[in-house]
Amino acid sequence: MAAYVINDMVVTDPVLFEEYKRLSPPTVAAFGGRFLARGGAVESLEGGWSPQRLVILEFPSMAQARAWIDSPEYAPARALRQRSATSNMIVVEGVLPA
Repeated sequence: MAAYVINDMVVTDPVLFEEYKRLSPPTVAAFGGRFLARGGAVESLEGGWSPQRLVILEFPSMAQARAWIDSPEYAPARALRQRSATSNMIVVEGVLPA
C-alpha cells in the first residue's frame, strides 16, 4: 500500500538548500518514490496552518519510505536539509483503491 511523506519546512539557508534540492531526487527515485508536490504554491483552506514550503513524496509502502529516510544514500542530502531548513515531517499510509 502506498505511503506519503509530507514535509512542512522553513528554509533558513537558501544557498545550501539548493544543493539539497540537487542531491535528494535521485535518492527518492532509488527507493521507488516520486515527488507529488515540491514547494509549489500553497493556499490555506481551513485553520491556521500556513506552510512556507510543502513537499509530498509517494513511496510504494511505509517500509520503502522508512528505508529511504534512514538510508546511507540519502544521509548526505538529509544532513544538508537539516542544516538549511527546519522540518516537520510525517509519513502516512495511503488507502487501497476502491
